[in-house]
Amino acid sequence: VSAMLEQLGWSHTEEHRTVEGFSLDMADPETKRAIEVDGPFHYLRGASSGEHVVNGSTRIKARLLRAYGWSLANVAFFEWDGKTESERRQLLRDKLAEIGVLS
Repeated sequence: VSAMLEQLGWSHTEEHRTVEGFSLDMADPETKRAIEVDGPFHYLRGASSGEHVVNGSTRIKARLLRAYGWSLANVAFFEWDGKTESERRQLLRDKLAEIGVLS
């Protein structure tokens, strides 16, 4: 993910630690933009629907980071796994647009 983000022109650091103590998978601390890659442990399965639902700790982390002024996008494992390189590249373009890096 990080290498593809670099290819798309987004310069970032990996495993950035914020002053508040949060760890971010990929971040640009100067602009307070970040992308998190969320594996299965960030989700629960909906009891009736079987759909992936973001768990509480992931939700609160995102809410707090936004309150501290961060723009945050998440790449879920089920959005990434099994996709072609072209589909992954488009997904990351969409995520970069979400945090205001691309228009």
